[in-house]
Amino acid sequence: MLDVRRFRTELGALKEGLARKGADLAEVDRAAELDRRRREAAERRDRARAEVNALSKEVGRLRREGDPEGAEARVLASRRLGETERAAAAEADAIGAELRQLLLRIPNLPAPDAPDGGGAEDNVVLRTGGADPEAYGEHQRVPHWEVGTVLGILDLERGARLSGSMFPLYRGAGAALVRALTAWALASHADAFEEIRPPTLVRSDTITASGQLPKFADDAYHLERDDLWAIPTAEVPLTSMAAGEILAEADLPLRYSAATPCYRREAGSAGRDTRGLLRVHEFEKVELLAYCTPEQAPAVHAELLARAEGLLGELGLAYRVLDICTGDLGQTQARQFDLEVYAPGCDQWLEVSSVSWFGDYQARRADVRYRREDASGVAHVHTLNGSALAWPRIWAALIEAGRQDDGTVVLPEALAPWLAGRITIA
Repeated sequence: MLDVRRFRTELGALKEGLARKGADLAEVDRAAELDRRRREAAERRDRARAEVNALSKEVGRLRREGDPEGAEARVLASRRLGETERAAAAEADAIGAELRQLLLRIPNLPAPDAPDGGGAEDNVVLRTGGADPEAYGEHQRVPHWEVGTVLGILDLERGARLSGSMFPLYRGAGAALVRALTAWALASHADAFEEIRPPTLVRSDTITASGQLPKFADDAYHLERDDLWAIPTAEVPLTSMAAGEILAEADLPLRYSAATPCYRREAGSAGRDTRGLLRVHEFEKVELLAYCTPEQAPAVHAELLARAEGLLGELGLAYRVLDICTGDLGQTQARQFDLEVYAPGCDQWLEVSSVSWFGDYQARRADVRYRREDASGVAHVHTLNGSALAWPRIWAALIEAGRQDDGTVVLPEALAPWLAGRITIA
């Protein structure tokens, strides 16, 4: 969330920045008003508390001096002030709770260098790489759900029978491909990222810290009996790895990787393309996340993007890098780059990674701080994350792009060590 002090000292700048995201500026004004009222109630509470303390000392002094009537009068006055204090404290707490809920809904400020735009159509293609999208042959223009069915490596019918639509079931070489992709990606990041195997069911405060709640509650799976949430991304538990802690600046940046299943109800995707693996409720993904100082953030952001892009280069897929405009930035992102691969059978560009910088927005929600080496105090870390990579659409693009004239599929050589050398699916 945004630092509440900014609503007092730079309200105009906040509104100007949030307007670039299309945020509801009435909520910004409401937050400033609630902050003012909360501070006023807290001041009344503190004044009453100070007067109660002063009266308590007076009571003791008067009793020692043999003035019981004066002491009793001050006891009565102290009781009345105690009621005032409790009422003011309750008011401050209630307003504070309302303010926090509002702050959880107000989006992060976009970075100054994020391109302006109203939506996805205004995102900027920075560069393309890998294969030429126009060079794919007719044999590669077959959608993955058809190829997967013929080869017996993707069984959408049985997946739907087990769990409902948009729950894929991989078989044989198809399942091995997902496993190989995960092992390959984790090994690719092991030089600098500590591998984590986090829980995939988390508490409400954990999923709130990363920004999924309250805004995206309808897109998440909730186990009401235990008040646990199935994670939509490993970003959720990784963001809260150091919740409530104060880290040493010398230890930053801290880098983590995690391979987990991810669960998304996709409640807002009605009417959108849900064929094959284009949009699924459960999938595997390797996530990268870092805690760092504000000064380290640009370099870490570039590193995360380079790692995700490097994997796509190794896979030989046609891809492009998008600079996400302010109107398409998510709730929590200040700056974001998306990576898309071209799937020739679907004839679509498919998002496979978002590489995001959040400033201290998530860290404030999770309360992750660091102690500055210059002895100037503590501050919230900056968080960054990126998928490297999410597998359903990568799987789809590999199966389509790797299809041969005879109907077999040849996978990239980069995956050979993770498939016991068997890169041809027949």
